[in-house]
Amino acid sequence: MRSIRFVLTGVVLIMALQGCASSGDWYHLPAAEFNEIEYGYAVKTATVRNIELGYVDEGQGDVLLLIHGLGSNAKGWSRNIDALSRDHRVLAVDLPGYGQSDKGYYEYSLEFYAQVLKEFLNGLGVDQAVYVGHSMGGQIALVSALEYPETVKDLVLISPAGFETFTDGEGDWMRRVVSAKFVSETTVRGVGINLKSNFYDAPEEADFMITDRIQIRGASDFDRYCYAVSLNVAAMLDAPVYDRLGEIPHRALVLFGENDNLIPNRFLHGGETATVAVPGVAKLQNGELQMLPKCGHFVQFEKPEETNEAIADFLSR
Repeated sequence: MRSIRFVLTGVVLIMALQGCASSGDWYHLPAAEFNEIEYGYAVKTATVRNIELGYVDEGQGDVLLLIHGLGSNAKGWSRNIDALSRDHRVLAVDLPGYGQSDKGYYEYSLEFYAQVLKEFLNGLGVDQAVYVGHSMGGQIALVSALEYPETVKDLVLISPAGFETFTDGEGDWMRRVVSAKFVSETTVRGVGINLKSNFYDAPEEADFMITDRIQIRGASDFDRYCYAVSLNVAAMLDAPVYDRLGEIPHRALVLFGENDNLIPNRFLHGGETATVAVPGVAKLQNGELQMLPKCGHFVQFEKPEETNEAIADFLSR
């Protein structure tokens, strides 16, 4: 049976985590449109393929393109943008279907995202960037390196999707389960459990990931967001990169939390995160791995200082 590479991230099946009770305040949050969610930075817009993209643009110098993961948005980089923009121009983009970017019935393949990002950079006059991708964003960065190697200077892959091996049957099960309806009907408690599962020890600063997600359930285009999340699960299944990692010549820094609750998939595989991280990085031509202790899936938010220092050191060499 053909192997498929995929990791389910961001919006996951409700996990029975102990000691994670939702706050009563969550049930009384007002609804909000996506563009009403505050990022803490000015959000600019650019049009690519008649799709309006929201993005944060901070700093000057060589460009770092920050690509978020499944169900997330550019705000997930809020603990990294200040530090990284001291020596670089940082572009943190909302992918189509997410955040303050347009939501529609697009192709939503990882190749589609790679093309959109290439054209986004070209529109800003940027020929080449360091692609910094978290989770699904890491797999998008890998697809970009394979399809458009000239646009990628270096890679920084944080808890990247694409390293874990799944069978056809496992992939088919995931496609069926994570439907747009499933995403849409996730309960308030489920939202809290899902988001907290991204961390070893969720910091209070991450609470917005729960409250924002609850508020946008009342957004006028929430259904299209759910559609994007659902199709992105299939997109990761349809863009296996594991067997092609050896084709990538770019330098690649790979960061994983030792206590990632999502990699490997706890429902299907279990085991230590290193069992996925080590062989994946070994396949890269020029990859280096750092495992962060007492850290979960959302490495750049849970361990921002370590992440920012690791990226700065990597890029200075």
